[in-house]
Amino acid sequence: MKNIAYLLLFLTTIFSCENDKKKEVTNEDSNQKTEMERNLDKYVTVKLTADLSILSAKEKQMLPLLISAANKMNDLFWFEAYGDCDALLNSIEDEDTKAFVKINYGPWDRLANNKPFVKGVGEKPKGANFYPKDITKEEFENANLKNKSSLYHFVRRDAEGNLITIPYHKQFQEEVKEVSNLLIEASKLAEDTGLKQYLELRAKALLDDNYQQSDLAWMDMKNNTLDIVIGPIETYEDQLYGNKAAHEGYVLIKDQAWSKKLEKFSSFLPELQKGLPVGDKYKTEQPGTDSDLNAYDVVFYAGDCNSGSKTIAINLPNDEEVQLKKGTRRLQLKNAMQAKFDKILMPISKILIDESQRQHITFDAFFENTMFHEVAHGLGIKNTITGKGTVRTSLKEYASALEEGKADILGLYMVQQLHSKGELTNDLKDNMVTFMAGIFRSVRFGASSAHGKANMIRFNFFKQMGAFSRNENGTYKVNFSKMEFAMQTLSEVILNYQGDGDYDGVSKFVANYGDIQDELQKDLERLSNANIPVDVVFEQGKAVLGLE
Repeated sequence: MKNIAYLLLFLTTIFSCENDKKKEVTNEDSNQKTEMERNLDKYVTVKLTADLSILSAKEKQMLPLLISAANKMNDLFWFEAYGDCDALLNSIEDEDTKAFVKINYGPWDRLANNKPFVKGVGEKPKGANFYPKDITKEEFENANLKNKSSLYHFVRRDAEGNLITIPYHKQFQEEVKEVSNLLIEASKLAEDTGLKQYLELRAKALLDDNYQQSDLAWMDMKNNTLDIVIGPIETYEDQLYGNKAAHEGYVLIKDQAWSKKLEKFSSFLPELQKGLPVGDKYKTEQPGTDSDLNAYDVVFYAGDCNSGSKTIAINLPNDEEVQLKKGTRRLQLKNAMQAKFDKILMPISKILIDESQRQHITFDAFFENTMFHEVAHGLGIKNTITGKGTVRTSLKEYASALEEGKADILGLYMVQQLHSKGELTNDLKDNMVTFMAGIFRSVRFGASSAHGKANMIRFNFFKQMGAFSRNENGTYKVNFSKMEFAMQTLSEVILNYQGDGDYDGVSKFVANYGDIQDELQKDLERLSNANIPVDVVFEQGKAVLGLE
């Protein structure tokens, strides 16, 4: 019950749309948990802190400004995911239900395939609030409508019922002006010239939805300690087409010592691209070599990245032109990663991993697997070889899940290759068993999550290939040689689908491998029965950092 109390406490301090007063939970001392209490128990509370002593005086002045700017992303994402936050929350009396609504940014459980949990609420629209609720794919595809597939335009109906588009910066005119002003104020305190330029350009981009120049400036930053990722970025929320970017914000403090250890790995990308287990025509693109690989402590999450399951590593920007020109930056969120390893992955391994292999579950392997997942986004292909445009646009709503699946499997491929080169010295078995335990962790995110769906596909594919076996006692054991073969085979399958832009093939592939079978479902229920949380929520903000 302590966890629920923490959830209620921190949630009321983060969301500006909550206006009414909190009622006491009447069943606090009850031995029989309600369904909503069990829902809240899916999450464990983690306090987001960092060592602020490494910051300069001006950086300490900047930090509250960056947190305020990021916090505004909560309001924008609420609108994109659902609509009127206040109206929904004011219609709910039960405080536990309100807390769960806030975690999910709406009345649908993101860890249960978006199942509605508020009375009277129907299924979540595939297009969230980016499109009219009654729109059909046929109507959308036949509409001769400028900017209809733009990342940064809502699709709406006019008074006559005709489809129109509204740019984000017009829909959110007042909000983005406020955020822009905060970023400009922060830029005046920036001592690093790269950070100063990025903040100025990002402030401008929020006002006109032209983000490429600020993305390029973000790529050019090398020496800054403070960082902010802010704006409409990922397209996971649009499960109708995967076109629309959703607003989010991260505030980050760079761990210079850890980052120094990691900086060399991006230089291997061109060589690893040539060695991919796929035909030459699928690896003709050259990954950018200006990519950064760094470790950070994250001190604030907001919007899309704070909904449901939480991100522990970032690979940005998503702009394919920027990626091909500059590469990407890979940000490992070390403190959030450590929390998930300690509170979730280790307890999972004690229940589902064969006892003889549990010694191979290590944080270093978890960190490497997560890190190289992000690096692997830079491998493969961004533009189809069949003239169908980018992989993202050709695979539509399946693009995100397939891309996450590619990054997972090619990340493990990279670990294997770097082991063979002697660049990584720990036991490769650590990475493989930790990878297997990681599947159980991520598959619990459900089919509404691109990461969850990618893990379901990989679990079923690996099972078919004999990469693991299930013991009579319900634990799983990795077959190391068969896992390597399964890894190479799945890599080839995904890279071919992406390069061909084969929407129909991917649709069938997801249908065949994307479901949780009964046996696995029962094993996942064992984790819930053991009170192992699915994910984390954060006690975070200025007060937690001692800035108020």
